[in-house]
Amino acid sequence: MTARHLVLVGLMGVGKTTVGRLCATRLGRSFVDTDELVVAAGGKAVSEIFEQDGEDAFRGLERAAVAEACAAPDPSVIACGGGAVLDPDNRTALRETGFVVWLDAPAEALADRLGRDDSRPLLAGGDRTATLTRLADGRAAAYDAAADVRIETEGRPAADVADVVLEVYAP
Repeated sequence: MTARHLVLVGLMGVGKTTVGRLCATRLGRSFVDTDELVVAAGGKAVSEIFEQDGEDAFRGLERAAVAEACAAPDPSVIACGGGAVLDPDNRTALRETGFVVWLDAPAEALADRLGRDDSRPLLAGGDRTATLTRLADGRAAAYDAAADVRIETEGRPAADVADVVLEVYAP
């Protein structure tokens, strides 16, 4: 097992939080969700930050959350918000302090998983599959630049995905 953080990145709905919690439990480590850090720092839900303060304000809080998570002295499992890797500083921090796993699934599968979840500001209104496809296309290079490995999650239970993540994390 490596002494580096285990970092999960990928689009919303791909299972970062669920798989991350499973991995943290199995490793006996703390679990950090950068979106939860953003909510704590911003004092309101992610959707409210987007609506009231804008995406730039959210991304600033997210940058601080990633830096805080990466600075933790003890290795933890970190689940990053879907767009965290768009920031070059975030990618650098994640790569320098952690082993980064890109969890991936087709947009159609993610739209099905997210169902009617209205808490995702980037999915508000419109065709969720089309939006997720656009986000996936626009973020693929950033995910690829950040990740040490890419794991497909479609059709796999979270426990099976966690097994694969831990296999690649602990050479």
